[in-house]
Amino acid sequence: MTISMEEFSNRYKTLLDRSLLSAISKLEAPDVLKEAMIYSLKAGGKRIRPLLLFSTITAFEKDPERGLAAAVSLEMIHTYSLVHDDLPSMDDDDLRRGKPTNHMVFGEAIAILAGDGLLTHGFQLIADDNHLSDQIKVKIISLLAKCAGPEGMVSGQILDIQGENKKMDIVELEYIHRHKTGKLLSFSVLAGAIIAGANDKQLALFEKFSQHLGLAFQISDDILDIEGSEQVIGKPVGSDTGKTKSTYPAILTIQGAREHLSYHIEEAKNTLKEIDLHTSILEKMTDLIETRDH
Repeated sequence: MTISMEEFSNRYKTLLDRSLLSAISKLEAPDVLKEAMIYSLKAGGKRIRPLLLFSTITAFEKDPERGLAAAVSLEMIHTYSLVHDDLPSMDDDDLRRGKPTNHMVFGEAIAILAGDGLLTHGFQLIADDNHLSDQIKVKIISLLAKCAGPEGMVSGQILDIQGENKKMDIVELEYIHRHKTGKLLSFSVLAGAIIAGANDKQLALFEKFSQHLGLAFQISDDILDIEGSEQVIGKPVGSDTGKTKSTYPAILTIQGAREHLSYHIEEAKNTLKEIDLHTSILEKMTDLIETRDH
């Protein structure tokens, strides 16, 4: 039976949200720490990364719930990065998804520790998962550490900070976003493929797909920063421009950014055709990234 994107999204977002809260509530930790962790996890968002993980497993006609622990871990680690990204020493944002940022509610010290807690507990969840073999868990933990750490997202964040008030070319900007945004999106897809039992050829194609999708996601974000509404993007419009960050519209013009977005979306879809699996949900996820709230 074919499932619609809306049904798929609602089903697995509900499962994910319930599992996120359950994982934190079980912790033997100070209440204020758990409250701060839950606050940012409940701030909303489309849960695109976990949904990509579930969608990839679906492409192999396997049960997406086999990836639940990895999906919960992924969302925790993504959320930690946002909590730290919002700090005064980083992007210094007061709003995240339309709500006061974590440090505005709990103070900077608690926000830092809440982010630390989300990061480290995410890895524990995968290690303790009873549905995956030890071999698969080690592969996923290693991949997640690489994608989220100094060879991935953290590297991209460093370069993004260093790039403020500097004029970049498109090659430099893409390098930053392949790391800052793209690496965790790649993990979403590759972890799902690993859990589903992908072979080396399939993994290579899924990695290619995810790289195009990651760049498309960031270009879409940059366009929304100009053309979106505060209600939609959850923070003031033009916040990146105000911080004199290099963006795709700034380098390519808004029309050029749209053309780059279309190119990466088309390449992502072409790669899905090469994979030759049941990728209808992944195709719909790709469409969602292209059209989200534009």
